[in-house]
Amino acid sequence: MGLCFSVEKGVKFPSSLRNIFLEIEHDLGCNFPSHGNLEKWAYQGVLLMNTVLTVRKGHPNSHAKKGWELFTDAAIRVLVQRRSGIIFLLWGNQAQEKLRLINRTCHHILKAAHPSGVSAYRGFFNCRHFSKANQILIDQGLLPIDWQL
Repeated sequence: MGLCFSVEKGVKFPSSLRNIFLEIEHDLGCNFPSHGNLEKWAYQGVLLMNTVLTVRKGHPNSHAKKGWELFTDAAIRVLVQRRSGIIFLLWGNQAQEKLRLINRTCHHILKAAHPSGVSAYRGFFNCRHFSKANQILIDQGLLPIDWQL
């Protein structure tokens, strides 16, 4: 699929994606979607990116320490240098390690536990990142994200 958390229409939702949808439902009152294709968010400017961009099917984190971390660090450095006011939703410890690359005076940081089935109850649920991100966008004079799929 190419988008973090996203799955093709008709594919069963992984636990992380299901938990993201549950949080959006709770946070914004959106209806639980019938599919997990997140392209609509990407078209609105949402970049969903893992710290490691590939994985062996059924083996989480199997491609860690193979160079992807250097690539994603470089991508973040370019983004933070060329843009201001970026809203970073850093979910989980690996994502939060990227804090060192982000100037907090120029960008917005929202941190929570990872939405995975084992972590979501440790701070992802009720984080309200979706409404908080939209409020930041509105405060900047920008359109909010339509999170409803």
